[in-house]
Amino acid sequence: MINLSVNGRLVEVPDGATILDAAREAGVYIPTLCYYPRLPSHAVCRMCLVDVEGEARAQPACVTKAKSGDIVETDSRDLQEFRKADAEWLLARHPKECMQCEVNGACKLQNIVRENQLEDRWEYLPRGSTEHPEHRLTDHTSPSIWRDLSKCVECGLCAEACGQAGQQQYIIGFAERGSERLPVNVFDQSLADTKCISCGQCTLVCPVGALIEAPHWHDVLNILDSRRRISAVQVAPATRVAISEEFGMKPGTVSTGRMINALRQLGFDYVFDTNFAADLTVMEEATEFLVRLRSQKKLPLFTSCCPGWVNWVEINRPDLLPHLSTAKSPQQMHGAIAKRGPFAATLGPDFVEGKQELYVVSVMPCTAKKDEAMRPGLSGDIDHVLTTRELARMIRARGIAFDALSENGEFDNPLGESTGAGQIFGASGGVMEAVARTASHFVGLENSLPLEWQQLRGVSQGVKSTEIAGIGKVAVCNGIAAAQYMLQTETWRDDYVAIEVMACVGGCLGGGGEPKSMDPLILEKRAQAIYAIDKIAPRRRSYENQEIQKLYASELVEPNSVYAKVLLHTSYAARNSKRLLLMRFLDCVDRRDAAGAARLFHPDGTWSTASPFGDLQGAAVVEALIKNHLPPRKYGPRYERHRMESAADIESLMVITSAGERCRFSLELESIPEGSQSRTVIKRLVREIL
Repeated sequence: MINLSVNGRLVEVPDGATILDAAREAGVYIPTLCYYPRLPSHAVCRMCLVDVEGEARAQPACVTKAKSGDIVETDSRDLQEFRKADAEWLLARHPKECMQCEVNGACKLQNIVRENQLEDRWEYLPRGSTEHPEHRLTDHTSPSIWRDLSKCVECGLCAEACGQAGQQQYIIGFAERGSERLPVNVFDQSLADTKCISCGQCTLVCPVGALIEAPHWHDVLNILDSRRRISAVQVAPATRVAISEEFGMKPGTVSTGRMINALRQLGFDYVFDTNFAADLTVMEEATEFLVRLRSQKKLPLFTSCCPGWVNWVEINRPDLLPHLSTAKSPQQMHGAIAKRGPFAATLGPDFVEGKQELYVVSVMPCTAKKDEAMRPGLSGDIDHVLTTRELARMIRARGIAFDALSENGEFDNPLGESTGAGQIFGASGGVMEAVARTASHFVGLENSLPLEWQQLRGVSQGVKSTEIAGIGKVAVCNGIAAAQYMLQTETWRDDYVAIEVMACVGGCLGGGGEPKSMDPLILEKRAQAIYAIDKIAPRRRSYENQEIQKLYASELVEPNSVYAKVLLHTSYAARNSKRLLLMRFLDCVDRRDAAGAARLFHPDGTWSTASPFGDLQGAAVVEALIKNHLPPRKYGPRYERHRMESAADIESLMVITSAGERCRFSLELESIPEGSQSRTVIKRLVREIL
């Protein structure tokens, strides 16, 4: 241990601690902009400079190791004047748009300016470069993440979170020098055109509003305020153990009841639990796994509930798609059941006949869930996705005193019951543990195997594994970097029968949409809360969920039944492939999105419809057909959707129509210029009925 003094206060810290650690241990506040506890520090912002007796110059507290006997001062006049000048320079390069900014009230630069009543000392100097217009400041092309680099403070945390110390995706890097320095996407591509997996870790570490989740909460509030639609919201397990942090409560505080009551005050007609669908996912995925295990085909099975991981596979390793479970994520299963299952029939005849549709919102710890909700074959099941942070903004916007709400609150049924197995989905290793609990029951081993699998738990990045007697060896990859490391060799093919992958370290608890925290132990505290809920749950195995049992008995028949496959399973496609473009086009046709379908079509392309409509020439004609000649779409249980015959065959263009017809498609693609880049569209589309 090391003993030193900070502003005259004696403090003891462990070996290797920094002066910033020592200051915080002493209760001394030092402002920072470029520091994040789980990433390397580079002392870029210089806001944390301190005086150390014996040192000729001020030292950055975030990287300077504490030494025994150090005498540190943080508040000398020179230091305060330097910090003031430093912040005022950043302010001169920052747009004065705080009232419109998504992080208003949670921006570190704004807090420094407000706390110190700083003023404009220099003329506004916008970021960017006239010599390099390719470095675009604003990018809203991604369905998950928005970039506004006019607000950037060059802290470098986004590049770190995406780079070697974080997700190892290397989408973000720095370009230029001096006042023109900016974090840019690889090759200056729009974010949607990069290999970004939408994990949102860059938004989690950004100290300002330069990187944010694509905001949906404004639209959600507008719809709730109008009260014109019947609305339902589902809430993920990781949200209920993290939302409290947004309101100054102790990390790890479980606020399920307060959250439910806040959602009701916001105007939601039904408040459901995503854990219900997590139990449903376990039933489907465990059954699918055992089918593969018995046939010894498509093993190991990879879990599919993390959209960041699914994105990574489709972008980087489409050869792994046959290994992915075809089960939808809990978010998408819940949306499908709420809109198209038996619950919709309870809302009235207009919902049964497909004239109206339930408005469904999900609250997730994950930015990639916004991306997932727009995938072909899934789009429309969830209308809007909110992050945990967005929900907090809604609660504040309506003046709801969250911490004063009662913790006595219950989810609505039938889509609100869940077990402890559904709850632990929020933690890394939780999906595999939940599947193990139910799979062991299906093979008659639940009484001989443990209920809790400690070997699969923990928030440390890396690969965890254990042997499940009678089933085989399973693995958990905590973070996309861990998965990439495991996949560098081929040993995983023979070593494991099932592998869980969560793109974010800690699983959903460390998701890109969770509250921003400077607590280095925040993942451990959230995990303790998750497992505490499971510990006291009256039912801890998914198959024990009474409402799930009723759903199978009345509608789904059994896990992996034909009806379950249609409603609860999905298909995959390699990025930029013919298969994906076909899936996107048919999805637009199903939703009667005429403009969206036309955008995917070449202006002079042809579509041989194999129908009374004959051959169509040009995107405008395709748009007119969908808009004016196809029958209006139905909603809810009456919604008709094409589906791919094969869930993961990356070459297959075989499609099943809503009427059960088998069709074979063939496509020719072509790139057309669009600004400084290009866009791939369908040049020729041929449909053949088999």
